[in-house]
Amino acid sequence: MSEIILMSDPRVAAIPVEECGERLVDVRLGGLLLVDARKQDPVDAFAHLREGVLARLLDAQKTLPRGLRLLFVEGYRPPSLQRAYFEEYAGLLRAGNPGWSEERILTAASRYVSPPAIAPHSAGAAVDLTLADAEGRELDMGTRMNADPEESGGACYTHAAGIGEEARANRELLAAALTAAGLVNYPTEWWHWSFGDRYWALLTGETPAPYGPKELTPEAGAAAGEPGGAGGSPRPDSDRP
Repeated sequence: MSEIILMSDPRVAAIPVEECGERLVDVRLGGLLLVDARKQDPVDAFAHLREGVLARLLDAQKTLPRGLRLLFVEGYRPPSLQRAYFEEYAGLLRAGNPGWSEERILTAASRYVSPPAIAPHSAGAAVDLTLADAEGRELDMGTRMNADPEESGGACYTHAAGIGEEARANRELLAAALTAAGLVNYPTEWWHWSFGDRYWALLTGETPAPYGPKELTPEAGAAAGEPGGAGGSPRPDSDRP
């Protein structure tokens, strides 16, 4: 297995960013993506991505077998929310592992939540998504989305051993479509893919990164359209990121 580079790796933070200024857009406009409301927030930040990332998702969806679609769950995450998620998970790790050093806590936390300063979600560059059938039902991917390494016994890792053949095939199908569209996967989370952020730049060698942390403007938030459809029933936002 190739090296797993975590978000806490100093090489990620060392990647320079030259913000291109590309806007955040609401992925629900046009109804081309299935959008699940489980991560919906008061200003609908979750449904936004950089224009270039959305374009690549739509390209990827066109390559899927007939009857399958991408199911979008979460895109943009405000920096303040990312910070809260990271601190919450790090706190849980501290409580459960009192003998761990702070460095080990922060490294372990980054398997599941990106450090706020370099988080792809806060750049509008990352998306959490899965596959759904024509009726919007999620395909078997081996774990629920947002299952952390402790809960899943490591099965949330994209190339984890021990998941079923159907789940493995579905992960490979998702990966083939998104990789061909130019996105990269965070290997501890089969559902997390990104384009244009520091992590993407490190893996692809395309530096500087064009997307840095960004705030959602009131204009962008007000431009939210009607959802393109929910894949399955919306669920409470009880998952950690």
